[in-house]
Amino acid sequence: MVRSATDARDTVVTGMGFCLPGLGRAAITTEDVWEIASNGMTAITSRDDGVFYGSVELAPEKFSEYFPEIPGIFAAHFTDTHRFGLMSFLEACTDAKLDVRAGALTEAGILVGRGGVDTNIAGYLKVLDTEISDLNIIEATSLFIESSIAVTSSDVALAQSAFARTTGPCYTANAGCSSSSVQINNARMLINSGASDVVAVTGVDNFYYPLLRKVFDLVRMVQDADERPTNALPDEPIEFDRLMRPYDRRQGCVNYGEGSVSLILESREHAERRGAAIYGQVLGQAVTRDGLPHPLASDQTGGGLVAAVRQALGGRPIEQVRYVHGGSDGGMAMQEAEAIRALFGDRAGDLLMTSQEGCFGHNGAPTGALGVALTLLMMRNRTVCPTANCEEPLDFLPFNPLPGYESVPLAFDHALSFTYQLGGVQSAILLGSPDAL
Repeated sequence: MVRSATDARDTVVTGMGFCLPGLGRAAITTEDVWEIASNGMTAITSRDDGVFYGSVELAPEKFSEYFPEIPGIFAAHFTDTHRFGLMSFLEACTDAKLDVRAGALTEAGILVGRGGVDTNIAGYLKVLDTEISDLNIIEATSLFIESSIAVTSSDVALAQSAFARTTGPCYTANAGCSSSSVQINNARMLINSGASDVVAVTGVDNFYYPLLRKVFDLVRMVQDADERPTNALPDEPIEFDRLMRPYDRRQGCVNYGEGSVSLILESREHAERRGAAIYGQVLGQAVTRDGLPHPLASDQTGGGLVAAVRQALGGRPIEQVRYVHGGSDGGMAMQEAEAIRALFGDRAGDLLMTSQEGCFGHNGAPTGALGVALTLLMMRNRTVCPTANCEEPLDFLPFNPLPGYESVPLAFDHALSFTYQLGGVQSAILLGSPDAL
């Protein structure tokens, strides 16, 4: 039975799983991620070409240990995106104490967000460049499986659903770096309406580095030009060959990363019925766009972000919010500063607002799910993590970005988490402790 909007159910988070850049190995568990974030550490390293990038160290044999039942003919053609998504999904189920192999998610929804540079480009090109008549039957079968896995954007959702043998909703959304944020809200609506009791949400991206490297070169070429045909890029240079420092005077640098984050969302009734531990609640989410005519521009006054926050609050007073998880990747500080000033007024100076993008890199679609996970871990631990790599805060910030490498204690029951997509798209998620109203 689908419930009416006036009879909505609470949506709670009961499981988290990761497959992110770590310290010498992939960060998989909440303990792995908390160790890095709570100490302001970074898993971003310099590549041979001097570009700083967050790489997931996940050996094929490690993946096989976790998923021995996946037929080799399929596993052999999984991209890292499939592997990252399956790893975080399984860990989230384990964290939620849901035995996926025993059928605990048979009726669950599987929602995936994808958003970055398409990691399956190599698979597309392989099919296009192959002369089919030159193949034998074994080669043709292998290429067919590889192409079938590679050419659909819903591939990770299908792989997860096949592993869990689900019969519930299964689809992928692409809203760029806000993709998993949008899917978290879609899961909330499925649960609130009574359409689903359990929904697994995954954000996953694996930037195709050869293409990403070409984009870096394009950016530098445009920035170095004496004249630009449009204002497609900000006046402040964007760099890639040093560590990103959100909210720091030395911002203007972005480090990309890869990986996956999965969350298990349930109705409160379902979670309590099975005795699940609850991290917190998803109370609201909204997406807005700045409304500017340029397809790549964003409004530095923060107006779109203010509108998203007010929609996500749903009438709750902003005074309830004592912490904000920022989405700054080293270049959004002005927009966030203006939005916080407009929303909190004189209280902004007491607000802690931090970003952990300097820990794992800007990883595209996982950003929203990671922001929710980190915020709920901070809420549970009554501790706010510092902004990684921020040492010299910008003068114009109205909030405290918690520079340095030490967490601070803070008891809070409501928080906001922000993500953004190129072109002035803003997402705000309102989170609450398990019993927050």
